Amino acid sequence: MRAVAAIMVFVYHNRKYWRNDLPFEMMRFISEWHVGVTVFFVLSGFLLAYRYEEKPLDSGKSYLKYILLRIARIFPLYWILLSAFFLDTSYSKDVKTYFLQYSLFYSLFEKYSVSGIVQAWSLTVEFFFYLLSPLLFLLLKKSWRYCILFLIGFFLLGWGIGYGLKELNGNLNGFLFPLKFMVGSTFFGRSSEFFFGMLLAYLMKKESGIKFLHKIKKPTLWGGLAILILIFAIRFFARNNFVHGVERWEGRLIHELFLPIGIVIFFWGLMSEKTWISKVLSTKFFVLLGNASFVFYLIHLSYFNMKLKSFIYLPDRNFVLLWICSIIIYLLIEKPLYELCRKGIAKI
Repeated sequence: MRAVAAIMVFVYHNRKYWRNDLPFEMMRFISEWHVGVTVFFVLSGFLLAYRYEEKPLDSGKSYLKYILLRIARIFPLYWILLSAFFLDTSYSKDVKTYFLQYSLFYSLFEKYSVSGIVQAWSLTVEFFFYLLSPLLFLLLKKSWRYCILFLIGFFLLGWGIGYGLKELNGNLNGFLFPLKFMVGSTFFGRSSEFFFGMLLAYLMKKESGIKFLHKIKKPTLWGGLAILILIFAIRFFARNNFVHGVERWEGRLIHELFLPIGIVIFFWGLMSEKTWISKVLSTKFFVLLGNASFVFYLIHLSYFNMKLKSFIYLPDRNFVLLWICSIIIYLLIEKPLYELCRKGIAKI
């Protein structure tokens, strides 16, 4: 599913090249394929909650090891690509926000959110979830209401900080401001996507939850249809094929509250049913693409992609070539680095 999500994001980012060739309605549909990021977020919510639950909270040491593992998962490759970007001054000469870029804090500011490795904004969202995940699962186990109230409070906190800075000093760099930016590009506004993934993990951990999930008939089919229908519904609120349906509050509501439910049902179907979709996605080829999808996500846009285009630019927008590069980087750099970090962290 990571591979599918990464492909959706690639098509979304390259949609401008087909704007004059595809029908208007099709372009509006593709313009909502940014929901591939939602698939990533829901999947992260499920995987971390299912694997860790609230166990990292058992002690300070266990939480430290948990966080270090999460850092090892996303930062090393990002830092390598970012360093290559900064060293190549022909691309980075106008970007001077070194600390913000390396710390990933850049994506909390609207002014800097499209600089550096642009798509890495989602890593900031992910890392906020990593920090809070054990606490969120603990609250979820006590009551889903506690978890939702916490996330609402967290949203209001972000909104209050951004608006407060606007009133205090103008908030010229757009830290958690304006509201549209905070809702669409930070964990404060995207937390519901992780919540529904966590909810699936919670239900699968309980006997009553499993019984409830088994009441859903043909979840792969109905979950898949729900995803398609909801993307079409979001598309309906786009004025033209240059904007997104999520720019309207109706589209954003569907995106944050209903689409994750469809994704969760589809995930449950993949885990509980034998279908041609589950067979295809579990082949060695798709598993390899899934493993390399994090690399693909980080290189399909911004510096690496621009650099690659300067040497070779194929009619498929380098789609196949980018996947080949992703697999090579995953096998030779990302995987060995992560394994090395894991061994070091295990000794703590």
